[in-house]
Amino acid sequence: MRLVILDRDGVINKESDDFIKSVDEWIPLPGALEAIARLTQAGYTVVVASNQSGIGRGLFTAKTLEDIHAHMKAEVAKAGGKIDSIFYCPHKPEDGCDCRKPKPGLFHRIMAYYTLPLKNVPIIGDAVRDLEAAQAVRGRPILVKTGRGEAALQELGDKAKDVEVYPNLGSVVTKLLGELH
Repeated sequence: MRLVILDRDGVINKESDDFIKSVDEWIPLPGALEAIARLTQAGYTVVVASNQSGIGRGLFTAKTLEDIHAHMKAEVAKAGGKIDSIFYCPHKPEDGCDCRKPKPGLFHRIMAYYTLPLKNVPIIGDAVRDLEAAQAVRGRPILVKTGRGEAALQELGDKAKDVEVYPNLGSVVTKLLGELH
């Protein structure tokens, strides 16, 4: 199985400092749905791993998040792709859980679900915490400049030279698909 793991906000859809609290606030980034479709059509299993502390903060319910995710999956399907599964952390940063990135708990759940190690699996995010969680499970951390990606590059400073960086999800997918041949 060829697996790829995507962060949601800032990678697939627009990021919001006020959180994505409804289906109407979920707006796909240009080319992201088509990029997921290209992955699907090339035989990749696409998984989403996302911090969703808005639940813990009381900004939206788990049911609302399920509705947002159903909408996202439907939009991806319309573009010809498929999101196989979605794993999320509903906790606030101060809760100290093991599933909130940069901790690797979500990725451990993905490993258990698919019964495979994540060594060298592309894990695409727009924040340093995504990269740190990917490194913790020996995945292949990839940063996109969409969402919070530019700020993450600044935060990384000199360490940025050790990270794969792309303008957006579509450009990462082009690279991944090129590696298949």
